[in-house]
Amino acid sequence: MTSPGRPLRRDAERNRQLLLDAASELFAERGLGVTLNDIAHHAGVGVGTAYRRFPNKEAVIDALFEQRLQAVAAVAHEALEDPDAWRGLVTFLERTLHMQFGDRGLTEIMNNPALGRQRVSDARDRIAPLIEALVDRAKQQGTVRADLDQTDLIFLQVALSAILDSTRAIAPDLYRRYLAILLDGIRPGGAPSPLPVRPLSAFQTHRAMTRNRPDVANA
Repeated sequence: MTSPGRPLRRDAERNRQLLLDAASELFAERGLGVTLNDIAHHAGVGVGTAYRRFPNKEAVIDALFEQRLQAVAAVAHEALEDPDAWRGLVTFLERTLHMQFGDRGLTEIMNNPALGRQRVSDARDRIAPLIEALVDRAKQQGTVRADLDQTDLIFLQVALSAILDSTRAIAPDLYRRYLAILLDGIRPGGAPSPLPVRPLSAFQTHRAMTRNRPDVANA
């Protein structure tokens, strides 16, 4: 086992990343019930190698969650460096939503109530101050409504994540339409933005809303 302060050898780090990538894929496909043995087989590494990198599946989940927090924090810091506060805010929302689109395994972790309390607290403590700073800058520049709160952005992301996940297989870019509508809603005024994606038909909407219900999905 590598000591906490010592960097992993190149092959050890490669195996660790293979395991994390495999775990993310399996969590997305089969949920959190997969075992560390399953993850090792999917990654193409030996079970012993997996247990040298991670003592159990929970350690894999923690490592994935930490990666996501670091990535979101990095996006927020880059957005705060943009002198245009509105552009920085929009960039943050667009990039973090795109990250969620490409990472269904992490979505499974984030939305699992049995495993989420401590991780949600960690995310709140590390990410919320950055989002608050993005909102405060936009308020100071007069580019968002004065009553906008940083928690509003969190709930907007939750709503857009649900749209993204429901329509991923039917219209993967559809969430961008609703992002544009929501962005117009947090601006203080002006003409509405052109919507980048057409709406779904009634039939497509039905398919999206019932895709996980075997009793009606094929109706």
